[in-house]
Amino acid sequence: MQSPTLQGRSILVVEDEPLIVMAIAQAFEHTGVEMTTTNTLRHALLLVEYDGLAGAILDHVLPDGDCSLLCARLRARSIPFIIYSGFPKLEGACQGTLHITKPATDAVLVAAMVGLIQNAGISN
Repeated sequence: MQSPTLQGRSILVVEDEPLIVMAIAQAFEHTGVEMTTTNTLRHALLLVEYDGLAGAILDHVLPDGDCSLLCARLRARSIPFIIYSGFPKLEGACQGTLHITKPATDAVLVAAMVGLIQNAGISN
């Protein structure tokens, strides 16, 4: 079922495990969201500069570093994001962010993103 809140929105997924990327894509498959994925911090830092990004789902630890710089950049651009990670403690720019521990159900991930976008007041 498509979600009016997510329909046509652009979501960035930053995750280095292919099976988890596939699971996240499947969770959002019927929401109408447009998803861009990457598995490195370096590429993610480039992707967050594009206009129209409505939200992001981030793994905290990536092969080329933790996502602290990415969290800071997303905050500076007022883009809501979720940390979806098995990493138990977040510090620095990622502290205080919505943190969902892996694994989570599809409904939890989708509801969290819907809530963030609604709370941020992002319009189409």
